[in-house]
Amino acid sequence: MLSISQYREAFSEYLEERIRVQEPENLYEPMVYILSQGGKRLRPVLLLMATEIFNTDYHKALDAALAIEIFHNFSLVHDDIMDDAPIRRGSPTVHEKWDMNTGILSGDAMLIKAYQLFENYDNPIFKELARLFSKTAIQVCEGQQYDIDFETREDVSIEEYIKMIEYKTAVLVGASLQMGAIIAEESPECKEAIYQYGRYLGIAFQLQDDYLDAFGDPETFGKQSGGDIIENKKTFLYLKALETSGKSEGQQLEHLYSINPGDSSEKIEAVKNIFQSSGASELTRQEIKKYTKKAFDVLEKINIPREKKELLRKFGESLMEREV
Repeated sequence: MLSISQYREAFSEYLEERIRVQEPENLYEPMVYILSQGGKRLRPVLLLMATEIFNTDYHKALDAALAIEIFHNFSLVHDDIMDDAPIRRGSPTVHEKWDMNTGILSGDAMLIKAYQLFENYDNPIFKELARLFSKTAIQVCEGQQYDIDFETREDVSIEEYIKMIEYKTAVLVGASLQMGAIIAEESPECKEAIYQYGRYLGIAFQLQDDYLDAFGDPETFGKQSGGDIIENKKTFLYLKALETSGKSEGQQLEHLYSINPGDSSEKIEAVKNIFQSSGASELTRQEIKKYTKKAFDVLEKINIPREKKELLRKFGESLMEREV
């Protein structure tokens, strides 16, 4: 097996080879733009790793890995439009650099490109990959709708929030790993176990993302600092702060989430102070560790050699220690 960085490099080379600007340029240039910005390549790397963990050459999985990465970035293009986000990975978002119509249409083309890549697999692998991808894609859309709905609801529970991030983020991580097992033609038990490992890891990853949105360094994180606070997003941090705060502090937090000042810097600092004083920031870190442990517990039950389990464990640990 290769190292994590070698899988990432091999995938990046394949992406550059397959995804190029063509006519009409204004459709394909935004696609190349967002895909060339790098990012963690979390999902395609996991897919390639899973394929080789189950004793199959990762080259057979490159098209599925590319499909997953294109779909993920399609969702980011449209998410940024819905959130009116100005920055993604330290650069202007697609709709900021071009315009909203271009962002919508290029995103649509990316979704179709992702589906096309699965056509390179023969049955029954094609059918199983396509079925999993369709199920996962609609769950991601459902998760995004939950996220939008939560913005206008005052009664969001922590359980509902976890379900939202499971659909919006974690199922795609799980599907990436399961696709590797599908391409390797593994047993149903292995396919399910590797999916659950990815699902738990994906929840931990998104909780970490929420934490870094508030407390990460924007220079390394690559996003606008406090973007979730500016958008009044009811993240785990916010919901846990409401649960643990005293009455006056809770009321202050609810008030801060009802206003949209021209200069958001004071609001961001005030909210972050409540996140810390209420204990929500530390409780969020504990929740990240809880779901990471769930992932590692599932990993122990998968019937693969110890050294291969350690590679997946190392990858999971690196995600939870990240600052970007």
